[in-house]
Amino acid sequence: MIKVGEFNLLRVKKEADFGVYLEGVDQEILLPTRFVPEGTKVGDELKVFLYHDSENRLIATTQEPYGVVGDIVSLKAVSTTRQGAFLDWGLMKDLFVAQSQQLTRMVPGQEYLVKIYIDELTGRLAATEKLDRFLSNEQLTVQEKDLVDLIIYRRTDIGYVVIINNQHTGIIHHNELFRSVETGDKLKGFIRRIRDNKIDVIPGQAGYKRVEDESEKIMRLLTENNGYLPYHDKSTPEEIQEFFGMSKKTFKMTIGTLYKQRKVEFTQSGIKSLED
Repeated sequence: MIKVGEFNLLRVKKEADFGVYLEGVDQEILLPTRFVPEGTKVGDELKVFLYHDSENRLIATTQEPYGVVGDIVSLKAVSTTRQGAFLDWGLMKDLFVAQSQQLTRMVPGQEYLVKIYIDELTGRLAATEKLDRFLSNEQLTVQEKDLVDLIIYRRTDIGYVVIINNQHTGIIHHNELFRSVETGDKLKGFIRRIRDNKIDVIPGQAGYKRVEDESEKIMRLLTENNGYLPYHDKSTPEEIQEFFGMSKKTFKMTIGTLYKQRKVEFTQSGIKSLED
């Protein structure tokens, strides 16, 4: 079974002057010459992405789009018509967004957060800005402390609404976010709390694993700075955030862990690596 809008592993059936044909379920699918890997021969299996060309023919490519069907991604508009707009998604043929699927009229050169889906009427890949109908917290697939993928959705008075694993919505509160973000930004986070199907999330990773990852970062920065960094528990949260990209609380926990592991020592003006 082949899947439009996704990557498929298909066998080369025959060669042609303009490419190779791949075995489909009930049809042959063209992979144009420009995308055929060097040395490809009949019988080889190739990983290809399938979509429809401008003449509605199913076609294959070895190019990688910025998103596949079901993904929510930030894409740039490249042109508009009365019927809709076209977005650059990394393939030769741009992705169409009907006028009815836009929240406001799209402008070439601007980026928009959209979901890639298959239009039921045409069977073609398309995109929509109207994401809410695809997002629901009624049946959750996550639980507290889960590591999740996040996309910044919109700003509110208390923080940012984020899209969780392309399925749910949650909130990152302002006091948990230590860098500037924009709609469409992607980051890792973990589920802090779930109450009445409302989800609070925090960027980064939970518990000791988060501290362990930050430890590696601090040791790398020490190595890159000749084993010494002029930061300590008296440094301001802003200084810590700007240099390390973490909260002061996380910084203090992490250097405390490194101190106990005898990897660093504290001086009056900073921290010093004890590793060669």
